[in-house]
Amino acid sequence: MEPIVFVLIAYFVFMNIAGYASMGLDKVKAKRHAWRIPEATLFSIAILGGSVGSIFGMFHFRHKTKHWYFVAGLPIIFFIQLAIAIYLTS
Repeated sequence: MEPIVFVLIAYFVFMNIAGYASMGLDKVKAKRHAWRIPEATLFSIAILGGSVGSIFGMFHFRHKTKHWYFVAGLPIIFFIQLAIAIYLTS
């Protein structure tokens, strides 16, 4: 495997773990009425490559599922990223 491919895979694995964890952490903070992770940060993690982890975290933790802009926005981000990846690899 080429080094750049390994670095890209590691980056996307890390970002998706971060997306999943950020949804879980924000859910815990919401239940405790504590300081929250800003929605812009949650979207930024998804945009930077963590969209799949953010989507799984959103539904697994049942967090932000009542906000239409998360339910629609995160999959839109994913499909845009998928289209870019398909374009770049073809």
